[in-house]
Amino acid sequence: MRPDIRLATSDDLPDIERIVAQAYGHYVARIGAIPGPMRDDYSARVAQGTVHVLQAQDAVHGVLVLIREDDCLLLDNIAVAPQAQGKGYGRDLMQFAENVARRMGYDYIRLYTQEKMIENIAIYTRHGYVETHRAEEIGLKRVFMKKALI
Repeated sequence: MRPDIRLATSDDLPDIERIVAQAYGHYVARIGAIPGPMRDDYSARVAQGTVHVLQAQDAVHGVLVLIREDDCLLLDNIAVAPQAQGKGYGRDLMQFAENVARRMGYDYIRLYTQEKMIENIAIYTRHGYVETHRAEEIGLKRVFMKKALI
């Protein structure tokens, strides 16, 4: 049975914050800073309608933050609980994000990740994202990537 991906509600906040902390917490030592997703205000994001959750077997296992921009959709955050990794949930969330972008009429979807999160860069590259540039924001060295949807 495939998971359900739905818009998050305030009831999902404890799961969202737990999953983000679990998915990104191990990067703190590697990058020497708190990753951007761990700094986000998920209560505000949920109220804005930008957060989706992946639910399977009556539990939330994934988080997806999508932000509409003028020229493309920003995949701002994607996180899967460590105990749920390896089940294709990350791929499901990425495909969902691309489908949302297409439905909104965008030709591109973009994302960024911290430059020391090399595993994530490799995953995004395998899924067709290409690096556009690197920059430092909020004290984090980020790699920006984009994928054509046409």
